[in-house]
Amino acid sequence: MSTRGAGAQARVLMIGASGRMGRAIVRVAAERPDVRICGAVVSAGSADLGRDAGELAGIGRIDVPLRADLAAALAECDVAVDFSSPAAAAANLAACVAAARPLLIGTTGLGTELAADIERAARHIALLVAPNTSLGVTLLLELVKRASQALPDDFDIEIVEAHHRRKKDAPSGTALALGRAAAQGRGQNFGEVAVTDRNGARRSGDIGFAVVRGGDIVGDHTVVFAGSGEQVQLMHRATDRNVFARGALAAAAWLCGRASGQYHMRDIIL
Repeated sequence: MSTRGAGAQARVLMIGASGRMGRAIVRVAAERPDVRICGAVVSAGSADLGRDAGELAGIGRIDVPLRADLAAALAECDVAVDFSSPAAAAANLAACVAAARPLLIGTTGLGTELAADIERAARHIALLVAPNTSLGVTLLLELVKRASQALPDDFDIEIVEAHHRRKKDAPSGTALALGRAAAQGRGQNFGEVAVTDRNGARRSGDIGFAVVRGGDIVGDHTVVFAGSGEQVQLMHRATDRNVFARGALAAAAWLCGRASGQYHMRDIIL
């Protein structure tokens, strides 16, 4: 178990350290007094194996080499942050449970088959699964839920999201989370009302999704409540990937010392 004392820096293990978010988190961690990157893990086949995580992130050497041995890296940290890939999520989760280390999963595009693993893991470790680690998006989720509760059911709900051209999952994990918040506000079963590939007229009660992919868009999400003669729009626009890194590190530090269980980003700010 971790021997981290009260007020000490949280030793963070970055899983998926060579990716966009991994590099951003390494950069932002260097600016924070409450966290320190103590390890960096990449896949066994990564071309970046052996490179220094700080040099790869563009901040200079921090004497943390990228390695593939997750179990060994977990032994030297207080908390793990996973922004690797959906294919690796189950194995990373199992390793954190075996090492009794809290885990933040920021990887998007996770399959529904991982839900049971997450539920079991939360019985043993502090676990936070966040499709978006922005504190602003965390607030937006709560506002969407409340607006959905407050507005009449004849207000149609549409979610429009935009990301860079290389993003693989569509709709984004954040867009789906916003849809679930809207459905929860109305007491709906999200799976029954979500429409991610519309063909034909809109059905009453649907929650529709529209996806834009292009350029280097960091992340735009707009939830439209469209009534007769009026609209309410709630929006979040990220212009800097560092907002996600700052939120992830705040969540990682917060997880340290927490009892086992499944937590949410809203627990940090609300």
